[in-house]
Amino acid sequence: MKRYGAIEAGGTKFVCAAGTGPEDLTPPARFETSNTDPRQTIKQVVAWLKENGPLAAVGVGCFGPLDLHSGAITTTPKLAWQNFPLKTELQDALGVPVAVDTDVNVAGLGEHVWGAARGLDTYLYLTVGTGIGGGGMARGHLLHGKQHPEMGHLLLPRHPQEPGGFDGVCPWHKNCLEGLAAGPAVEARWGFPAYELPPDHLAWRLEAHYLAAALVNFICTLSPQKIILGGGVMDQAHLFPMVRTRVADLMNGYVELPEIVPPEQRWCGVLGAIALGQQTH
Repeated sequence: MKRYGAIEAGGTKFVCAAGTGPEDLTPPARFETSNTDPRQTIKQVVAWLKENGPLAAVGVGCFGPLDLHSGAITTTPKLAWQNFPLKTELQDALGVPVAVDTDVNVAGLGEHVWGAARGLDTYLYLTVGTGIGGGGMARGHLLHGKQHPEMGHLLLPRHPQEPGGFDGVCPWHKNCLEGLAAGPAVEARWGFPAYELPPDHLAWRLEAHYLAAALVNFICTLSPQKIILGGGVMDQAHLFPMVRTRVADLMNGYVELPEIVPPEQRWCGVLGAIALGQQTH
């Protein structure tokens, strides 16, 4: 049986695995993302994949922004990785086909093949963690256009209870979804990381509001059959019912709402990369 390599390329770590799906997957290996020498990270990743081969192809879910035509990282704030030819570097080193897409599109693909989006052709996957990004499918095709979606940078009005002096942490837009609701925004606003804040803290009311406001916009524009919310911030179990309630309040009965659920697969990013590799070969 042909085996496939998977890379979940994040801003702080690259996670690698090999196999054919959830029932045939190596224990994922982690490599720190070098902020000064990208090729050092690539060297480690390539060595690991070769040790766990032979591989028919490799799928990569990567932080962005990306040029999906060339598979290169473009205007990332990680200066050492700007304009880095990720697909070319991996393909030349491994000698097999390599497919690159956004980390969120790929994680959504993992949920489509083996998780919460099974049997659907139009869904949204949003990750809420160090950053916020969104991807998914429309009519069975991963979301692409002139480039890939940048859902985390949807501009939002500030909540009336927003603490004075907090403008948002996004260096480009300040009050976009990522600038107001990603993990670093929560910590910058309150002085504590999200996981240290109690469930009754005002932080969660604001978080639920910003996420719900964005989801209402996505529901009205993309009409997803289901919305999957992943990422470290969504590990707070009490946040899901707050988001669902706020989405219903904001939508005010205008259209039927999709389910809003967590991912089913712990390693959905890695599994999505396996699926991407399988589609490539």
